[in-house]
Amino acid sequence: MREFTLTVILASCLCLPVATFPHLNEKTLQGLIELEQGSNGCPFSDTNINERTKRQVGFDPVTQHVSTTGKHAWLAPNIDAGDKRGPCPGLNALANHGYLPHNGIAPATTIIQGVKDAYGMADDLASFLAIYGTIFDGDSLSLTPGYSIGGPSALGGVLNGTGILKTPSGLTGSHNNYEGDTSSTRGDLYLVGNNDLLQIDNFQQYYDALLDNTPAPKQYSALFPFRQARFNDSLENNPYFFFPQFAGVLVAPAGYAFPPALMSNKSAEYPEGYLDKETFKSFFAVSGEPGSFTYKPGYERIPDNFYKRAIGNEYTIPDFLLNVLEFGLQDPRLLSIGGNTGSPNSFTGVDVANLTGGVYNGASLAQGNNLQCFTFQLIQAEAPGLLTGVYENVTTALKMLGDNIGPSLAGLGCPQLEGVDEALYEGYPGYNKARGV
Repeated sequence: MREFTLTVILASCLCLPVATFPHLNEKTLQGLIELEQGSNGCPFSDTNINERTKRQVGFDPVTQHVSTTGKHAWLAPNIDAGDKRGPCPGLNALANHGYLPHNGIAPATTIIQGVKDAYGMADDLASFLAIYGTIFDGDSLSLTPGYSIGGPSALGGVLNGTGILKTPSGLTGSHNNYEGDTSSTRGDLYLVGNNDLLQIDNFQQYYDALLDNTPAPKQYSALFPFRQARFNDSLENNPYFFFPQFAGVLVAPAGYAFPPALMSNKSAEYPEGYLDKETFKSFFAVSGEPGSFTYKPGYERIPDNFYKRAIGNEYTIPDFLLNVLEFGLQDPRLLSIGGNTGSPNSFTGVDVANLTGGVYNGASLAQGNNLQCFTFQLIQAEAPGLLTGVYENVTTALKMLGDNIGPSLAGLGCPQLEGVDEALYEGYPGYNKARGV
């Protein structure tokens, strides 16, 4: 695994030709070039990131204002009556404000529109995350495919497809296929007994790590020691710690990247946003003062006078991947598939060549489009196994996944990956436990 992570670092920090990344849009490519030129060859200098965003991002209080009144006035969930809230505070807040159905059972199309309207997430990232959640943790066979943002639900409407073999798990039941260990504010499922409730100690650490009066990109950069500490906590205390490609390497970083990127309040002074601590508490359903915080599950709230990302500066898949790589460059473990093998501090990585039958290896991931190819092809290759026992026939779900991933792979000339050796995961107790083995 070490070989893999080192090549990711080299590919990310060396001056590569634009043709290496034809899937990135012109804005992102130009930004990478400018960042690299201004930061001695590596595109993650705080100064250059923030100087660039000041030049490129404007602020429009009309188009960026997010409504919290009228049909979007905050309304507390009725958990006893079946309203669902789960591990994602951003989605919980959307349900409390009517951007998603108040019961927390939402069609994928509504989730996509909601995160765009309230946060300024781009179509590519919004669509991929919503479709993935629908396929693996919801109901892709319904006339209105979608999922529960919390736990399992037998409610009709969204979750009424024919051919579902069991009640869809929702995000709370998605451990190691969507939700995973090393969360920023939640605990590891097999350490604390749940994965949807905020842990005050984790929140306090995040709160303390947030820089005051600082643009959001620099606030994110300053979270690295906290991110590293949370990884170490799982490594050192959780014998079931497992870090898969999607739930670990790709999704776990969202808990660190999304608040500064999407929950920070935008303004003329801070066009890229500033996540002040009162806003942070509101989005995470926390009140009180440091040292005596109080958490009320499900009460996440979009603050009044909130402004989302500017039109034309939506948060894209490439933006998110840059955030992932920024921390991965500083600690390669954050890019490593693997886990503990039954005791704390026993992390063992998965060899990419063995996993893919030699189609990919550490060296080849640095070539052309192979890194993006590997990520999306791995999701597709593992999908049939993950979906077995969920659907009578996985064809529809796999087609939906392929239709969503296909545009990201079109024209990249990806190597042909026939399958992956999932038996390599069986040495990890956390993988087996999540699958009920």
